[in-house]
Amino acid sequence: MAKREKIDKTNAMRELDRAGIPYTCREFEEEDLSRGLGLRMALEGGVDPDSSFKTLVTVAPNGDHVVCCIPVGEELDFKKAAAAAGEKSLSMLPTKDLEATTGYVRGGCSPLGMKKSFPTLIDETAQLFDEVGVSGGRRGLSLRLEPNALADFCGATFADIVR
Repeated sequence: MAKREKIDKTNAMRELDRAGIPYTCREFEEEDLSRGLGLRMALEGGVDPDSSFKTLVTVAPNGDHVVCCIPVGEELDFKKAAAAAGEKSLSMLPTKDLEATTGYVRGGCSPLGMKKSFPTLIDETAQLFDEVGVSGGRRGLSLRLEPNALADFCGATFADIVR
């Protein structure tokens, strides 16, 4: 019997474990750092790309941050997201500020286990699936869990936030 390969725990995984929230994880070989990694991971993993979500961190004019989780093949609608968050407008957090703000790097940003808790929006399409995928907290690591468990844990709101 082959030994199961151990995956090093990330903050996201440790927090889900502490909360008793069930999840599965899968690690993928990272071919390159180009855009579209989430879509490639979904396809390689044999899951519907619409059920795999990327995590985007946005900034309001007052400097507050809002986390948005959208399907990997979609684009964020900043106006819809701002309205759902009760903000005047939103823009993307500059990549150079991502790690300092969240503790995560581009391509490995998870709505789980960030340095601090931010208001979080999850595209409403997540509710169409029994489980959704989000980054596990590093590039090439995907966690799959029940969408309502994800939203409850993050204190997130489901909203129409894609174009």
